[in-house]
This record gives sequence, C-alpha cells and structure tokens, in this order.
Amino acid sequence: MDGRLNRRPFEALSLMEVVMMTPILSTEAFAALGGPNLVYVRPVSGAEILASVPTAQIQGFELSPEQTLYAVHRADGERLAVMTDRDSAVAAALAHELAPVSVH
Repeated sequence: MDGRLNRRPFEALSLMEVVMMTPILSTEAFAALGGPNLVYVRPVSGAEILASVPTAQIQGFELSPEQTLYAVHRADGERLAVMTDRDSAVAAALAHELAPVSVH
C-alpha cells in the first residue's frame, strides 16, 4: 500500500489490506476510544464468576455454575459489576452515569 486513500468498497478489500489498515491499540488507548464513561454489558456464566471471584466475596449468594448473569465491564475489560439480568446491568450503568453498550 502506498499511502493513498483507498476508494474501493470495504467488501472489495483483501484481508491483508484490512489488517494493514487496522490500528493496533493498547488497552489504555482502546479504553480512551469511547471515553471514560463507555462500558459494555455481556452475559457471563455462574461458573466464570465462581472461578474468578474470591469465595469470601460471594458468600451468602446462591449461584449455580449454569446460571447466566450479566457483567458490566470498562472498555479495558475490567469488570465493574455483575447483575442477575441484562436490564439491571444496564440500569446500574446508567445510574452511575455510564454509557452501556451490549456485546454479543
């Protein structure tokens, strides 16, 4: 690629051209991309939470490994909260003046 603007439609580009045009972002740069208030909501399994959270923090909660929960994450991947349903996760983000987006 010679640095000239490529005016071909995206579908006409080769995989190598797309890879070469894609910037490599650090975790910090990616987090800053959407601003500090951008968070994403994604489904997580109870097993994932049980494996990643110290037992003392989840004592008293009934949690099965098969259960689907919804986690709120910063753009850099840091998990901020885990809720029992998607609506509650979005509401919690909005209540803290964050801008939630869904990840499928």
